[in-house]
Amino acid sequence: MEYKDYIGMVEYDDQAKLFHGDVINIKTVITFQGKSVDEIEQAFCDSIDDYLAWCAEDGVAPETPYSGKFNLQLSPSLHREVAVMAKKLKLSVDSFVEKALIDEIKAYKIL
Repeated sequence: MEYKDYIGMVEYDDQAKLFHGDVINIKTVITFQGKSVDEIEQAFCDSIDDYLAWCAEDGVAPETPYSGKFNLQLSPSLHREVAVMAKKLKLSVDSFVEKALIDEIKAYKIL
């Protein structure tokens, strides 16, 4: 589920007969729960709104979902292979890695 660019992932606890979820696209821990689909959707939105209100009250910038930058550490040999292949394809290393990730995500979505 998605609300204000925040993404929530929900699981069902069959012992407690309860849905519980977490916001998965930021480091800050935001959780929510409910007993029905309507309740869990409302709890998700309420948790995001509460988080944003808390940030505003405390004068803290809320954590935003992903900036588009991340550091990736590779072995030197893999780094070399990526750089060489990117050059051969006339791509930057960033564009090559982005394309590889997109291709991999598309492959999993088909399954």
